[in-house]
Amino acid sequence: MAKKTFAVIGIGRFGLSVVEELIKNKFEVLVIDRNPDRIAKVAKIATHAVVVDTSDENALREVGIQSIDHVIVAIGKDIEDSILTTLILKELGVKQVTVKVQNLYHEKVVLRLGADEVVQPEYMMGKRLAHQIVSNSILEYYDLNETHSFIVLKASDKLVDTTVINLDLRNKYGINLVAIKRGEDVIIPGPDSIFEVHDQLLVVGKNTDLQRFSAWCEK
Repeated sequence: MAKKTFAVIGIGRFGLSVVEELIKNKFEVLVIDRNPDRIAKVAKIATHAVVVDTSDENALREVGIQSIDHVIVAIGKDIEDSILTTLILKELGVKQVTVKVQNLYHEKVVLRLGADEVVQPEYMMGKRLAHQIVSNSILEYYDLNETHSFIVLKASDKLVDTTVINLDLRNKYGINLVAIKRGEDVIIPGPDSIFEVHDQLLVVGKNTDLQRFSAWCEK
């Protein structure tokens, strides 16, 4: 099976981070930006890097964007350019288009135009930071939907030397322990696994239940 191909349009901080992560995972990445200086900086690591005005349908067609499996539109503050680029990508038949959006209006428009997924990094980081501020035990926070999340908590003193079965997260809190991160190791816990100092718990469940457990950890 051929490996999935990606293109990233717009090389600001967000776009560059996506490019670097995809390359780290050995994927082919076509990088596009209208700024020659940005392309020059990323050309050394990208599979292909080209200067293109993505509001020009013919220019996008010429670089073969229609043959790319997944295109990430990471254009910065130029919402109009982002919208037009999204429209052209879908008209050219790109299978999967993910768009970085600036606000709710931007999100609604690109979804109406056929974008398959949207991300709003500043909003996501804001929510993540808020959860970390209000809870000393939450290290990371990821929305799964409006009611459920995946979080990473540090093992409080209450948990150290306790077994998974004694903690009984599913029955007491309705949440599930997915794994334990211990240093560089990730452990799939069994009922007799014992929590140690500096362990991190990877937990999933309803937001209200996760908050109850997090609050209990800090008492």
